[in-house]
Amino acid sequence: MAKYLLLKHYRGAPAAVNDAPMDQWTPEEVSDHIRFMDDFAARLEETGEFVAGQALAPEGLWVRYDGEGRPPVTDGPFAETKDLIAGWMIVDVEDEARAIELAGELSAAPGAGGEPIHEWLEVRPFLEAPPTAVE
Repeated sequence: MAKYLLLKHYRGAPAAVNDAPMDQWTPEEVSDHIRFMDDFAARLEETGEFVAGQALAPEGLWVRYDGEGRPPVTDGPFAETKDLIAGWMIVDVEDEARAIELAGELSAAPGAGGEPIHEWLEVRPFLEAPPTAVE
């Protein structure tokens, strides 16, 4: 089994087919989308493939250490995950092909008008071992 992170993006990925932003959806469309996500996760829990998942709030900031005795530095002139990442799901599956299959299913979550979003999802494997240095 291998773990994969399925990332849902607000922006930064190619545009979805049904690209209406969620803040322009009706309350029913939002509820239908959340129900789809919950049902998808429940189905994967039954097969043992679901590890975790969560939608992310739009708030957030960058934080960086700025030296001994100094307060952390926050924010900066760059894109932040609060602008890019909408949510994530971790799956533990047999292989990459299954992770891709699940991402394809997840891409069909309903959006505006109840139509599938056909959004692009980023599929990233978890690092199984630390990288090795080559001299």
